[in-house]
Amino acid sequence: MTKDDFRKIALALPGAIESSHMGHPDFRVGGKIFATLMPEDGWGMVKLAPDEQEAFVQAAPDVFTPVEGGWGRQGATRVRLKAATKAIARDGLTAAWRNRAPKPLLRDFDRDGRRNRPRARDQK
Repeated sequence: MTKDDFRKIALALPGAIESSHMGHPDFRVGGKIFATLMPEDGWGMVKLAPDEQEAFVQAAPDVFTPVEGGWGRQGATRVRLKAATKAIARDGLTAAWRNRAPKPLLRDFDRDGRRNRPRARDQK
């Protein structure tokens, strides 16, 4: 997966916009960051709930790793772009988006027949 793939998937989520935070691109919904991109390092980051982070790391440890320190304990999770498929990155981005999206947007998203609970897929 490339940085452009990550960006396209993030921006395809309803209400998502690209902005900038601490010198690198971020993706927001309702004014809240749900993902960031560190293209020069080959990583993305998704803001998951701690239990989601654990599930994604267990399902695909070569793709997902907790960020070090306090941010990681709160669910900030690195996505290794080179190891990720579009499908597994979409699952992580969708989970992060759901955690930050305003409730009316979530209702519309679910009403439109999109899946309610993202899941980490085996990327192989």
